[in-house]
Amino acid sequence: MRERESRFRALYADAYEDVLRFAQRRVDHSHAEDAVADAFLVAWRRFDEAPDRDGDLRAWLFGVARNCLLNARRGRDRRSALAVRLADPAVVFDDGSDLRVDLAAAWKRLSDTEQEALALAVFEDLTSAQAARVLGISATAYRLRLLRARRSLRRHLEPAGLQILDLRENPS
Repeated sequence: MRERESRFRALYADAYEDVLRFAQRRVDHSHAEDAVADAFLVAWRRFDEAPDRDGDLRAWLFGVARNCLLNARRGRDRRSALAVRLADPAVVFDDGSDLRVDLAAAWKRLSDTEQEALALAVFEDLTSAQAARVLGISATAYRLRLLRARRSLRRHLEPAGLQILDLRENPS
């Protein structure tokens, strides 16, 4: 364990600046440090899979950083796609009626935490236990978050005299 830690510390000291510059060339500088932190966290977790030679180890670390950057980009793309879907004001309910709902405006008024809780239940169709695992919290804490998010969304929609029918009231 001590050898592994020493080897990782040496890699961090030798490669941090290079990996940071690598990330800064690919993303906004404000996101680069987060991406590099993620990369080193993944590298630590997978360090037993890392190559032994220094040059290969450095290249492996750049590959880890690249994958972290791609994952972050995919996440931004998913959020953007979700925003586009929500921007479509036509919502079809179970009875087939086509109601114009300003859901996009209501969605924007929700906190990030509320949006995430609703998205995991409604768009990702996860159970409470699964969504809680994604967020790193207990299923009970997730259900409470989801309840609060639903209430908040309803409050934002009520001034328009609209009712949301489902919103996955009882996720398993």
